[in-house]
Amino acid sequence: MRIIVDGFGGDNAPLEVLKGCVSAVDGLGVDITVVGDQDKINACAKENNIDLSKISLRHADGVMEVCYEPNKILKEYSGTSMAVGLKMLADGEGDAFLSAGSTGALLVGATFIVKRIKGIKRAALATVIPTANSAGALLLDCGANADCRPEMLAQFGVMGSAYMRSFMDLKAPKVALANIGAEPSKGRELELESYKLLQSAPIDFIGNIEGRDIPLGGADVVVADGFTGNLILKTIEGMGKFFGLGIKDIISGSLGTKLGALLLKQKIIDFKKKTDYSEHGGAPLLGTCAPVIKAHGSSDAKAFYNAIRQAKLCVENDLVGKITAGLEELKSSAEV
Repeated sequence: MRIIVDGFGGDNAPLEVLKGCVSAVDGLGVDITVVGDQDKINACAKENNIDLSKISLRHADGVMEVCYEPNKILKEYSGTSMAVGLKMLADGEGDAFLSAGSTGALLVGATFIVKRIKGIKRAALATVIPTANSAGALLLDCGANADCRPEMLAQFGVMGSAYMRSFMDLKAPKVALANIGAEPSKGRELELESYKLLQSAPIDFIGNIEGRDIPLGGADVVVADGFTGNLILKTIEGMGKFFGLGIKDIISGSLGTKLGALLLKQKIIDFKKKTDYSEHGGAPLLGTCAPVIKAHGSSDAKAFYNAIRQAKLCVENDLVGKITAGLEELKSSAEV
């Protein structure tokens, strides 16, 4: 299995990218091709004593910066590390692609270079968020598509269900629609029409879910348009940091709290891991013809390692095939 990695995507590239890739080759047993300026990659490896003997390199001159217009990845910036890597994936030179670069450019590139699965209206960015359930919940879309139509949200539900069956070993993931109330009559026209389509979809749709019930584990998959989903995601991230700072202040308050923290050390570590994005590695772009993973822009070596692990699992579990099958069921149910 070969994973293609954008060597210059993210704030810590290429150093953390290379460290994560080297660890993944040994720890995950995958072949990796890093795309980017070979001179800069080799210089970085030499300076930091990184052995690249097990890593393949593919040269690409430029970098798709986050400030660039995303659509320009198709022409003006078609020679960047992200664009070249996506082209390699489309040409069958790898099984999955990973980048911590521009989300917008990755979405455009994956859509028009790798292409969408036949019938998919829009690819969706999905991420696992921490909840009271050990598996967490998959939130999609979390920022790729600010404006959505009801049929798109229905497809998001099918794709999210397929992902959670593959990765979390859930036989029938509970799928819910993010809304301002639990009643079927709540929401805008988008939510009202999406509710009807999700009801007839080949998934375990449990209805609407309010924001306060998402962290409590009310659903395994939470469906939303990208605007709403991104607000949910960023709020949860912010609350995680807020609680982290609060716990730190409590622990450092006195000798008694410090001793108490020592006794609870492992529990605190376990809780922190649940809210650490680097444990998941990245967010899959669901709906493309081959697995594409978006890593966090500030990913370190650990996050890149886990993102590569995630890409490997997407391939091993034939996620694209399962989404395609689910889409056919959705189409059949709509025709009945």
